[in-house]
Amino acid sequence: MTTETATTTSSILDDLEAGRVRAAWPDAEATDGWRVDAQAKAAILDAFRDRTTMDWQAGPLTFRDRAALAPRSDLAGGPWRIVPGGTAVRRGVFLSSDVIVMPPSYLNVGAWVGEATMVDSHVLVGSCAQIGARVHLAAGVTIGGVLEPAGARPVIVDDDAFVGAGSVLLEGLLVGRGAVIGAGVTLTGTSRLYDLVRGCVLRGTVDEPLVVPPGAVVVPGSRTVDDPFARAHGLSVATALLVKDRDAGTSARVALEDALR
Repeated sequence: MTTETATTTSSILDDLEAGRVRAAWPDAEATDGWRVDAQAKAAILDAFRDRTTMDWQAGPLTFRDRAALAPRSDLAGGPWRIVPGGTAVRRGVFLSSDVIVMPPSYLNVGAWVGEATMVDSHVLVGSCAQIGARVHLAAGVTIGGVLEPAGARPVIVDDDAFVGAGSVLLEGLLVGRGAVIGAGVTLTGTSRLYDLVRGCVLRGTVDEPLVVPPGAVVVPGSRTVDDPFARAHGLSVATALLVKDRDAGTSARVALEDALR
């Protein structure tokens, strides 16, 4: 990597960490309310072209990684809580004020985490994932990352959403504001979401990934496979069910005690 390229890479990572640049931005004029910044994602990809590796020490932990993508070294004294226990936050991750990260968790390059969000234990926040304000990612949640293609929408979890323990969100899925994803739900950008409230099926495609409506409450379910062999053996496949719209009772169940913040 040339000196000029290294400077440019460092600059884009600084901008991502400061929130001046994002992999995706809220945009009221966009079809799904979000605009992807393909240039930012392409700049992150450029950082991976430098194959040089380096070592870093953080207390008893030793890291060895690409030289351009070191773990963040400026977390001490910030307006957040990074609880001890093995968490790693990579360069290019934005953390807003009052964010809490429980150990062990991993936040990858280009991710954005909004104000007062809780990242619980064993959570992966993948590359370029956009996590809004006051979100709770419960224990064991996987938020998939995406760098290629540069114009693809990253996984987005909008403000005030709750994602239950062990859930997996992948491939450009958008979880709308205030939605509740129950424990153990798996959704991808091309999943089907069966809306029992309105009696319809929400589908996503590679070009237009699935959008979970704002305020939706989604739980794991199953559907019968319509095939002679499957019927003969009583087979079904896992799916996701939108069972209700969020109400006061739901909000009370997923509320995080202020003391924990």
